[in-house]
Amino acid sequence: MNTPHKFDTITIIFNPNSTGDAPKLAGELRDDLVPALPETDVRLQPTEHAGHAVELARMAASAPNALIVSVSGDGGYNEVVNGVMASGSDDAVCAVLAAGNANDHSRVTGRKPLAEAILEGHVRRIDLLRISIDRADTAPVYAHSYIGFGLTPVMAIDLEKGSKGALKEMFSVVRTFSKFKPFEIRQSDRKRRKFDSLVFANISQMAKYATLSEADDHPADGKFEVIIFPHMAKWRILLTALRATTKGLGDQPSYTQYRFSTLKPMPYQIDGEVKSVETSTDITIDSIPRALSILG
Repeated sequence: MNTPHKFDTITIIFNPNSTGDAPKLAGELRDDLVPALPETDVRLQPTEHAGHAVELARMAASAPNALIVSVSGDGGYNEVVNGVMASGSDDAVCAVLAAGNANDHSRVTGRKPLAEAILEGHVRRIDLLRISIDRADTAPVYAHSYIGFGLTPVMAIDLEKGSKGALKEMFSVVRTFSKFKPFEIRQSDRKRRKFDSLVFANISQMAKYATLSEADDHPADGKFEVIIFPHMAKWRILLTALRATTKGLGDQPSYTQYRFSTLKPMPYQIDGEVKSVETSTDITIDSIPRALSILG
């Protein structure tokens, strides 16, 4: 068994203006850790603006023997992961304390309460997804859970326009689905193909309820699953989505790399956050094996 890891610094990053419980949960975690780890510098680090967590995590990870905790949902954790990767540190460790809406990564990969996991100090490594966009001014971005094109980001955009709440979410989904149109890409074999949804998944579940694949719950196999909805009648999409939330979609093909080109500008979703790519853009999705040290 590996020797339990002891940290010199623990930085707890959270959004003080969160509509959820992030400030409260961050403070409770610090209060649990300070008396239990008297030789460790445990600090709260609130963010000040969107994207600030990337810089805070990069700076925190540059210190030796550091643990960086994101008290957030999947989007906030994505920023922390990208900050740690940008630091170039070989020994920085990440963790997430769920304080968001879906919390897919925490729900799927978590093994025990975070404070308990930190005190035990059993660190493991997981794969990351990396999306590279062939433009000189665009650096690669990492994802801990998934990258989605088609229905996934379009639904997310519409949900963000409305208010939170199960009933309003349902009406947003129905409204968006009724207007949704498929997208077309050019794949690496140079053929054009039309899809309703294309998801690259590092975990087996997303969006609270959907089971995408039979992949291992602890992603460290050097591959990702590709869940494809080719263009089909909308009633068939609904049946497939229903299957995902009940039985699951079963085994899905896995890849170490997937390449394609956009034919029109289009949004995509990365760990819950929506971004966009321009037309005639070459995109490469890679699995980066065992890229991130985590606990929890």
